[in-house]
Amino acid sequence: MVVKKICAFEGKRPVLNRCASASMLALVVVLAGCGGGDGGQKPATQVAVKVNKNEISVHQINHVLQRQAGLKPEQVPVASKRILETLIDQELAIQQAIEAKLDREPNIVMAIEAAKRDILAKAYIDKVAGSAAKATEEEISQYYASKPALFAQRRLYGLQEFGIEGGPDTAKTITPIAQAAKNAEDLKKQLTAANLKFSSRVTTQPAEALPLNLIDRIAALNEGQSLAIPTPNGVNVVFVNTAKSQPVTLEQAKPAIEQFLLNERKRKVLGDEVKRLRDGATIAYQGQFAAAAASATP
Repeated sequence: MVVKKICAFEGKRPVLNRCASASMLALVVVLAGCGGGDGGQKPATQVAVKVNKNEISVHQINHVLQRQAGLKPEQVPVASKRILETLIDQELAIQQAIEAKLDREPNIVMAIEAAKRDILAKAYIDKVAGSAAKATEEEISQYYASKPALFAQRRLYGLQEFGIEGGPDTAKTITPIAQAAKNAEDLKKQLTAANLKFSSRVTTQPAEALPLNLIDRIAALNEGQSLAIPTPNGVNVVFVNTAKSQPVTLEQAKPAIEQFLLNERKRKVLGDEVKRLRDGATIAYQGQFAAAAASATP
């Protein structure tokens, strides 16, 4: 969904990019180890501690620090010490595992290889996704204008939802009943009288919390009207009890729209790249997978 908490845009101050903040914190740690009261003449060491014969570096601490969300600069020294102690415990366990030759066990070797594959694949995916271009101001404005139910005409809905059990033709029976109902309570009585099995719940949802494919259809309803949606197990009826106008300006919506459009472009770039790689590769299924692949080929 484009905007999960769009009403939270208003009055919010911009914050530093998380990665940028993490990098800054890591830099603080490095600088903290550089120089001293002698004007910084002593060479800085990148070794934080030696555990038996192995070393733990400042870079390892920084790597963990970068994943600490919301860490403030003044919290870095304490966090760094805590991380270092954790790394020492980890290193001692690793040394014992190697001494016990656990790193040679087939399941451990496979787990290490799987982790390596995940890391390398993610690194390439991040690199490809990073090539996606950001949306222009014009594209953001066009998207805003194309989704009035999400933005300029956004509403907060008080809904009563009915999940009615039945077969594929249930919607044909229920739709006219739902349309004729005076209100949600009236529909509930009619469903009960017809001995239909159903569940019901009352919710309050902003437009952006609704399924994207239903936003415009629900936006077209007035208070007291309903929408019947066929499902594999029957039909869902959404009754609009209240619809309160809560529009969002372009300026408020801009950050969310920009991120949404960027994510969409990343998905497209990645999809195109996967297709290119598959088209250029020789992929030969073996054994039981060969037959499955052959049957799945159009």
